[in-house]
Amino acid sequence: MKLTRVNSLKGEVTVPGDKSISHRSIMLGSLAKGDTEVYGFLQGADCLSSIDCFRKMGVEIENKGDIVVIHGRGLRGLQAPTDTLDVGNSGTTTRLMSGILAAQQFASRVNGDESIQKRPMKRIMTPLSMMGADIVSELGNDCAPLIINGKALKGIHYDSPVASAQVKSAILFAGLYADGETSVTEPAVSRNHTELMFEEFGVDIRCEDKTVTVKPATELYAKKVVVPGDISSAAYFMVAGAITPNSQITIKNVGINPTRDGIVKVFEMMGADMKVEKTSGDVGEPTADITVSTSNLKGCVVGGDIIPTLIDEIPAIAILACFADGETIIKDAQELKVKESNRIDVMVNNLKAMGADIEATDDGMIIRGGKTLHGAVIDSKLDHRIAMSFAVAAMNAEGETEILGSECVDISYPKFYEDMKMLTE
Repeated sequence: MKLTRVNSLKGEVTVPGDKSISHRSIMLGSLAKGDTEVYGFLQGADCLSSIDCFRKMGVEIENKGDIVVIHGRGLRGLQAPTDTLDVGNSGTTTRLMSGILAAQQFASRVNGDESIQKRPMKRIMTPLSMMGADIVSELGNDCAPLIINGKALKGIHYDSPVASAQVKSAILFAGLYADGETSVTEPAVSRNHTELMFEEFGVDIRCEDKTVTVKPATELYAKKVVVPGDISSAAYFMVAGAITPNSQITIKNVGINPTRDGIVKVFEMMGADMKVEKTSGDVGEPTADITVSTSNLKGCVVGGDIIPTLIDEIPAIAILACFADGETIIKDAQELKVKESNRIDVMVNNLKAMGADIEATDDGMIIRGGKTLHGAVIDSKLDHRIAMSFAVAAMNAEGETEILGSECVDISYPKFYEDMKMLTE
């Protein structure tokens, strides 16, 4: 795809449903008793992989586009798959589902695309093995394909070396089947969608500071799930509204869960012209309409406990920093190296190609804003967040930018380019 500078961006946009919540709705709905209706489900490739995997385990799932209905089989109702469970590009499906599979009365094989086969799985294999799981890497490299032979599990306390919602959730899902309490302590609190949804579906769960404890369940009960707009998808429009001249963009009904809203805090730190109007939030997932207008931005330091709340938004924040006065330092973000791509190297190399003053560090990057960006050929590495970030940069750069592998946005936001184009008209 080739893109050029735009003069302004104006209007409203509704981004697709939250990816994390969509995944979890399929898993919990499959394990619950009764029919779970999901509104606002993300029809992206990753979430469709979750549907496919649970269908292979005997769960009837109706995908009507605007509503997904999961006919739950109960906590112990999954059937042995007759084929490999293909997770596609989805790390969330891989890790969370492994926690469920570890406790089943059957064996399964989990595999995905080339990217998934390089992503680290030891981070879930270690705690699940401590619980008694029989989970091995088929190639012996701590990556997929994974072979999981279901076993009886025991409750543990796990001190996680990383603040990762995927690691925490894999353990909590396994904990539903354990013979006693299971708890996870993180170095910083990661996104808490699993905890909120467990409570909704009837799980006995409690959260104290950085520790989450779940009791084994006897049954889960179907619920209606309304999925808010994904703040990770909203991030590109927030950045576009702030850096594009003569612009004002409103993103409707965005999830602003406090464990996910780090980008809102970064916008405040950088002095963005932003208005956040809450639309719900008394119970469950809070939402808001977010309006961002062309802004005079200043650099800041992004690091510490805020990182787990914005880890997926860092590529977009890097673009934002290029248009800020002064220096922006992103640190404590080693997790970027093990995403769909090594996002530190990919962002730095591609932004350098566009003329940015940027350097990589071991745990992030340093960006000195104010340099005029120019068009370049951008290799997305088939990473959806890289492609969308550079689409926003391209609309504010001199000349033409070509994004290789631009179709990878289908993973989380199939209509991204259409929605962005709509704001230019």
